[in-house]
Amino acid sequence: MFTGIITALGSIESAEQKGDLRARIACPFDPAKMAIGASIACSGVCLTVVERGGQPGDAWFAVDISGETISCTVPGMWEEGRTLNLEAALRMGDELGGHIVTGHVDAVGSVVETSAIGDSTRLVISAPADLAPYIAAKGSITVDGASLTVNTVEDQPDGAVHFTLNIIPHTAQVTTLGTLVKGSAVNLEIDTMARYLQRMQSLRG
Repeated sequence: MFTGIITALGSIESAEQKGDLRARIACPFDPAKMAIGASIACSGVCLTVVERGGQPGDAWFAVDISGETISCTVPGMWEEGRTLNLEAALRMGDELGGHIVTGHVDAVGSVVETSAIGDSTRLVISAPADLAPYIAAKGSITVDGASLTVNTVEDQPDGAVHFTLNIIPHTAQVTTLGTLVKGSAVNLEIDTMARYLQRMQSLRG
Protein backbone atom coordinates (compact mmCIF):
# COMPACT_ATOMS: atom_id res chain seq x y z
CA MET A 1 0.00 0.00 0.00
CA PHE A 2 1.03 3.59 -0.70
CA THR A 3 -0.29 7.08 -0.02
CA GLY A 4 0.37 8.81 -3.32
CA ILE A 5 2.82 11.23 -1.69
CA ILE A 6 5.92 11.24 -3.88
CA THR A 7 9.12 11.18 -1.83
CA ALA A 8 11.76 11.30 -4.59
CA LEU A 9 12.47 11.33 -8.29
CA GLY A 10 14.38 8.47 -9.86
CA SER A 11 15.74 7.81 -13.33
CA ILE A 12 16.12 4.60 -15.29
CA GLU A 13 19.84 3.97 -15.74
CA SER A 14 19.43 0.81 -17.79
CA ALA A 15 16.71 -1.50 -19.07
CA GLU A 16 17.57 -4.98 -20.28
CA GLN A 17 15.26 -7.71 -21.51
CA LYS A 18 15.84 -10.89 -19.46
CA GLY A 19 12.60 -12.77 -19.95
CA ASP A 20 10.97 -9.91 -18.05
CA LEU A 21 12.45 -6.43 -18.40
CA ARG A 22 15.12 -5.74 -15.73
CA ALA A 23 15.37 -2.00 -15.02
CA ARG A 24 17.97 -0.36 -12.81
CA ILE A 25 16.70 2.88 -11.27
CA ALA A 26 18.91 5.57 -9.73
CA CYS A 27 17.44 7.20 -6.62
CA PRO A 28 18.41 9.33 -3.58
CA PHE A 29 17.35 6.68 -1.05
CA ASP A 30 19.53 4.84 1.49
CA PRO A 31 20.22 1.37 0.05
CA ALA A 32 20.42 -0.10 3.57
CA LYS A 33 16.76 0.81 4.02
CA MET A 34 15.63 -0.80 0.76
CA ALA A 35 15.09 -4.47 1.55
CA ILE A 36 15.20 -7.08 -1.17
CA GLY A 37 11.55 -7.96 -1.79
CA ALA A 38 10.30 -4.56 -0.67
CA SER A 39 7.80 -2.62 -2.79
CA ILE A 40 8.45 0.77 -4.37
CA ALA A 41 5.88 2.59 -6.48
CA CYS A 42 7.43 3.86 -9.70
CA SER A 43 5.16 6.47 -11.31
CA GLY A 44 2.20 4.65 -9.86
CA VAL A 45 3.35 1.08 -10.51
CA CYS A 46 4.09 -1.19 -7.53
CA LEU A 47 7.36 -3.01 -8.24
CA THR A 48 9.54 -5.34 -6.18
CA VAL A 49 13.16 -4.56 -5.35
CA VAL A 50 15.34 -7.47 -6.57
CA GLU A 51 18.75 -5.76 -6.23
CA ARG A 52 20.06 -2.57 -4.66
CA GLY A 53 23.33 -0.76 -4.08
CA GLY A 54 25.14 2.56 -3.98
CA GLN A 55 25.43 5.04 -1.12
CA PRO A 56 22.86 7.02 0.88
CA GLY A 57 21.66 9.80 -1.37
CA ASP A 58 23.21 8.18 -4.44
CA ALA A 59 21.68 4.73 -4.58
CA TRP A 60 20.03 2.43 -7.10
CA PHE A 61 17.61 -0.47 -7.11
CA ALA A 62 16.61 -2.98 -9.76
CA VAL A 63 13.12 -4.29 -10.57
CA ASP A 64 11.68 -6.86 -12.95
CA ILE A 65 8.83 -5.57 -15.12
CA SER A 66 6.51 -8.12 -16.69
CA GLY A 67 4.99 -7.89 -20.14
CA GLU A 68 1.58 -7.44 -18.52
CA THR A 69 2.80 -4.39 -16.60
CA ILE A 70 4.38 -2.90 -19.71
CA SER A 71 1.15 -3.37 -21.67
CA CYS A 72 -0.93 -1.63 -18.98
CA THR A 73 1.27 1.42 -18.41
CA VAL A 74 2.36 4.51 -20.34
CA PRO A 75 4.09 3.53 -23.59
CA GLY A 76 7.84 4.10 -23.41
CA MET A 77 7.94 4.75 -19.66
CA TRP A 78 10.42 1.93 -19.02
CA GLU A 79 13.07 3.24 -21.41
CA GLU A 80 16.56 4.28 -20.30
CA GLY A 81 16.67 7.90 -19.13
CA ARG A 82 13.03 8.09 -18.11
CA THR A 83 12.29 10.04 -14.90
CA LEU A 84 9.96 8.33 -12.41
CA ASN A 85 8.02 9.40 -9.34
CA LEU A 86 9.07 7.20 -6.41
CA GLU A 87 7.34 6.25 -3.18
CA ALA A 88 8.33 3.49 -0.76
CA ALA A 89 5.56 1.29 0.61
CA LEU A 90 3.54 2.57 3.56
CA ARG A 91 4.71 1.37 6.98
CA MET A 92 2.57 0.98 10.08
CA GLY A 93 2.51 4.34 11.85
CA ASP A 94 3.39 6.41 8.76
CA GLU A 95 1.34 9.52 8.06
CA LEU A 96 -1.43 8.95 5.52
CA GLY A 97 -1.00 12.26 3.75
CA GLY A 98 -2.75 11.39 0.50
CA HIS A 99 -5.16 8.46 0.11
CA ILE A 100 -4.85 4.68 -0.02
CA VAL A 101 -3.07 3.74 -3.26
CA THR A 102 -2.41 0.16 -4.37
CA GLY A 103 0.12 0.79 -7.14
CA HIS A 104 -2.05 -1.03 -9.70
CA VAL A 105 -2.64 1.04 -12.84
CA ASP A 106 -6.27 0.99 -14.00
CA ALA A 107 -5.78 2.78 -17.32
CA VAL A 108 -3.60 5.18 -19.27
CA GLY A 109 -5.00 8.68 -19.67
CA SER A 110 -3.83 11.65 -21.71
CA VAL A 111 -3.43 15.37 -21.07
CA VAL A 112 -5.82 17.32 -23.29
CA GLU A 113 -5.15 20.81 -21.94
CA THR A 114 -2.76 22.73 -19.68
CA SER A 115 -3.15 26.32 -18.52
CA ALA A 116 -1.75 28.63 -15.86
CA ILE A 117 -4.01 29.51 -12.92
CA GLY A 118 -2.11 31.96 -10.74
CA ASP A 119 1.15 30.22 -9.84
CA SER A 120 -0.41 26.79 -10.36
CA THR A 121 -1.08 24.71 -13.44
CA ARG A 122 -4.52 23.48 -14.45
CA LEU A 123 -4.49 20.08 -16.14
CA VAL A 124 -7.36 18.55 -18.05
CA ILE A 125 -6.93 14.80 -18.41
CA SER A 126 -8.97 12.41 -20.52
CA ALA A 127 -9.74 8.99 -19.03
CA PRO A 128 -11.36 6.07 -20.88
CA ALA A 129 -15.05 5.20 -20.50
CA ASP A 130 -14.32 2.28 -18.15
CA LEU A 131 -13.05 4.72 -15.52
CA ALA A 132 -15.79 7.34 -15.88
CA PRO A 133 -18.04 5.94 -13.10
CA TYR A 134 -15.17 6.07 -10.62
CA ILE A 135 -14.06 9.69 -11.08
CA ALA A 136 -15.95 12.34 -9.13
CA ALA A 137 -15.47 16.01 -8.31
CA LYS A 138 -13.62 16.46 -4.99
CA GLY A 139 -12.68 12.78 -5.04
CA SER A 140 -9.16 11.39 -5.18
CA ILE A 141 -7.26 9.96 -8.13
CA THR A 142 -3.66 8.87 -8.62
CA VAL A 143 -1.80 10.29 -11.63
CA ASP A 144 1.67 8.83 -12.24
CA GLY A 145 1.72 7.79 -8.60
CA ALA A 146 0.71 11.16 -7.14
CA SER A 147 -2.43 11.50 -5.04
CA LEU A 148 -4.50 14.39 -6.38
CA THR A 149 -7.95 15.90 -5.86
CA VAL A 150 -10.32 16.06 -8.82
CA ASN A 151 -11.70 19.57 -9.32
CA THR A 152 -14.32 19.06 -12.02
CA VAL A 153 -15.62 16.22 -14.17
CA GLU A 154 -17.10 16.44 -17.67
CA ASP A 155 -18.51 13.37 -19.38
CA GLN A 156 -17.81 13.15 -23.11
CA PRO A 157 -20.18 12.01 -25.91
CA ASP A 158 -18.04 8.92 -26.57
CA GLY A 159 -18.27 7.80 -22.94
CA ALA A 160 -14.83 9.02 -21.94
CA VAL A 161 -14.44 11.55 -19.14
CA HIS A 162 -12.38 14.73 -18.83
CA PHE A 163 -11.36 15.77 -15.34
CA THR A 164 -9.39 18.76 -14.10
CA LEU A 165 -6.58 18.96 -11.57
CA ASN A 166 -4.74 21.86 -9.97
CA ILE A 167 -0.97 21.32 -9.71
CA ILE A 168 0.59 23.67 -7.18
CA PRO A 169 4.21 24.82 -7.73
CA HIS A 170 5.59 22.50 -5.04
CA THR A 171 3.98 19.43 -6.61
CA ALA A 172 5.19 20.48 -10.05
CA GLN A 173 8.74 20.82 -8.72
CA VAL A 174 9.05 17.55 -6.80
CA THR A 175 7.22 15.27 -9.25
CA THR A 176 7.11 14.69 -13.00
CA LEU A 177 3.72 16.40 -13.18
CA GLY A 178 5.40 19.73 -13.85
CA THR A 179 6.72 18.40 -17.17
CA LEU A 180 3.35 17.30 -18.56
CA VAL A 181 2.18 18.91 -21.78
CA LYS A 182 -0.78 18.45 -24.09
CA GLY A 183 -0.66 14.89 -25.41
CA SER A 184 1.36 13.46 -22.50
CA ALA A 185 0.24 9.99 -21.41
CA VAL A 186 -0.21 9.28 -17.69
CA ASN A 187 -0.84 6.25 -15.48
CA LEU A 188 -4.20 6.44 -13.69
CA GLU A 189 -5.41 4.61 -10.60
CA ILE A 190 -8.90 5.23 -9.30
CA ASP A 191 -9.71 5.57 -5.61
CA THR A 192 -10.11 2.16 -3.97
CA MET A 193 -13.25 3.29 -2.13
CA ALA A 194 -14.83 4.40 -5.39
CA ARG A 195 -14.12 0.98 -6.86
CA TYR A 196 -15.97 -0.85 -4.07
CA LEU A 197 -18.85 1.61 -3.94
CA GLN A 198 -19.41 1.23 -7.68
CA ARG A 199 -19.37 -2.56 -7.32
CA MET A 200 -21.91 -2.45 -4.48
CA GLN A 201 -24.16 -0.13 -6.47
CA SER A 202 -24.01 -2.37 -9.54
CA LEU A 203 -25.07 -5.40 -7.45
CA ARG A 204 -28.00 -3.49 -6.00
CA GLY A 205 -29.08 -2.60 -9.53
